[in-house]
Amino acid sequence: MKNQQELLPREIVAQLDKYIIGQDQAKKAVAIALRNRVRRQKLPKELAEDITPKNIIMIGPTGVGKTEIARRLARLAGAPFVKVEASKFTEVGYVGRDVESMIRDLVRNSLQMVKEAQTRTVMKKAETIAVDRVVDHLFPLPKLNPDDDNAEYLTRITARRENARKEIMAGGMRDRKIIIEIAPQPKMPFLMDVMTDPANMEDFASSLKDSLSEMMAPSQPKTRELSVKDALELFAQEEAENLLDMEKVKEEALDLAANSGIIFLDELDKIAGSDGGKGPDVSREGVQRDLLPIIEGSTVSTKHGVIHTDHILFIAAGAFHTSRPSDLIPELQGRFPIRVELNSLTEEDLAKILTQPRNSLTRQYTAMMETENVSLTFTEDAIHAIAEQAHRANENVENIGARRLHTIMEKILEDILFKGPELSGTTVVINRDYVMEAMGDVLAKEDAGKYIL
Repeated sequence: MKNQQELLPREIVAQLDKYIIGQDQAKKAVAIALRNRVRRQKLPKELAEDITPKNIIMIGPTGVGKTEIARRLARLAGAPFVKVEASKFTEVGYVGRDVESMIRDLVRNSLQMVKEAQTRTVMKKAETIAVDRVVDHLFPLPKLNPDDDNAEYLTRITARRENARKEIMAGGMRDRKIIIEIAPQPKMPFLMDVMTDPANMEDFASSLKDSLSEMMAPSQPKTRELSVKDALELFAQEEAENLLDMEKVKEEALDLAANSGIIFLDELDKIAGSDGGKGPDVSREGVQRDLLPIIEGSTVSTKHGVIHTDHILFIAAGAFHTSRPSDLIPELQGRFPIRVELNSLTEEDLAKILTQPRNSLTRQYTAMMETENVSLTFTEDAIHAIAEQAHRANENVENIGARRLHTIMEKILEDILFKGPELSGTTVVINRDYVMEAMGDVLAKEDAGKYIL
């Protein structure tokens, strides 16, 4: 597949089509937003700084693909991604999660991405060093008296070490055991996380005592017996960490988050007050005003450095059943110039979702049952029956979109999943009659609530 810089908007939509059914307008909007980033990177620096992302609000009921579109877009772009619920934030002055925490989460994810990418570039060298460390444990070089004639002994031990190195490199000696020392892990990173992110205060009280006691205690290295295979993996990871230039990693991570980061702000409708500042809507408007400078562009301090939020792409979403985007404060409305409506899923859409995406539910369940040596087959009329039942439930109970399919599938396959090992070597065909018999009249019963997500 082409990289981000080469993908055309039409190709971005084609990639999203592999996982998301319908919602063409939303796919087109995010494809343009992603391509605009590529265009901006090709402009002179002076002009590029003034071109900010055109943030998007996706309007539609739950389960129609809003989150999946944003998540897949981030994967497609190789960009750090964070999903947050706007309703989890609290106004400044209240105890709770502050809006800057989403930027810190984005930087943390970006750092992990850059670190993993950099680790892959140094892993070959790290693996070579790891082999040498294993050889040192198997055949350590002795401390010899320089006055003695040790030439012959050194020749023998050097030859043994070299033979062991070649054997390990060829994949041998994997099950041989060695004793290694593991240095104790410092507890300071946890305390730093607490100081830089107030959201972590919830875990602070329960962990502070243990952390301080372990820090005060003398650091004693621990010994472990590992196979050569496991020791090679452990040593390779340690050496890769040592080979990384963490200052460079942090610098790249901050740049990646600032210029390519995507934040998906869900449940935006929950903070859209419409009662003129009465009751909880005061806090809702306060959260909106706290979000505004972050989305407009501001500077946020993280434990990895300072990041500017001007060019982070914000994709907001909400059902907006009882409110409208126009209920947001005008300043925040202006920061989301693009609005797209996502359609409720039809019965035909639900049938396509069951089979067409690469990660479709039918493929998932079929693959899971193959691990039990059970061949699971869905007929076409079964697919339509499942879609029919899901659509009926969404209309009569509550519309939760494609998530309803998970509920229906679990109900239909409950006995097969339970008896899996006992059915080994058999083929199970799921047809319309099987679906209707498994479902029965569950949707009409009073206890249908147990099947509602």
